[in-house]
Amino acid sequence: MFFLTLLAKNIINMTKFRCFSTFFRMVKLDTTLYFITDSTSVAPERFLPVMEAACKGGATILQLREKDRSTREYMELATATHEITARYGIPLIIDDRVDVALAVGAEGVHVGQSDMPVRLARSLMGNSKIIGATTKTVPQALEAYEQGADYLGCGAIYPTTTHVKTVITPVETLKDVVKAVPIPVNAIGGLNKSNIFVLKGSGIAGICAVSAIMKAEDPEAATRELKQAFKELMCNV
Repeated sequence: MFFLTLLAKNIINMTKFRCFSTFFRMVKLDTTLYFITDSTSVAPERFLPVMEAACKGGATILQLREKDRSTREYMELATATHEITARYGIPLIIDDRVDVALAVGAEGVHVGQSDMPVRLARSLMGNSKIIGATTKTVPQALEAYEQGADYLGCGAIYPTTTHVKTVITPVETLKDVVKAVPIPVNAIGGLNKSNIFVLKGSGIAGICAVSAIMKAEDPEAATRELKQAFKELMCNV
């Protein structure tokens, strides 16, 4: 009964957010500061306040990445997070789980190399939704683009402190990926305001951040400072 109630609520949300989702694909997608969550790094009661702070601080996209939650738990957290992102006009992307993204009416889904293929995700999500993909090589980037990806995440540029398995991607490879596809490419992996200088001249559309925001004492300020640091870096190219 609880699941049916939650599903009914999310069907209503899907209707409410459908125009919201279509809007983001109709306009230029802003990936300047792509915030990726990690609920294992904060106390449960602090998670949603951090989401709010990141939105206030200027995050342009928020990806909910929850590898170890049940479907019900994922849906509940996604619903609560979506209510926050919608207030700020920020698209919510669900990592990996197309079913959860569809159930809560999220603006899109992000898939990795071991997840559902981009082509299938696009087929299930429809043309109004945002589809992102993780790529580490030019061939992977071209394949994702040809299958319908709207943006790419490329990295890890630095080792990360998250529980996600990472392989270091040289900045030169990142530059090659940017040149190979006409869609936005974001750098990801261990990035913070003190080390993004290595990305100068790479041509990326934005950066992805996890720990730099999730673990910050003041996540709103951390988001604002990281976004400003990236803008300054791009202005000095």
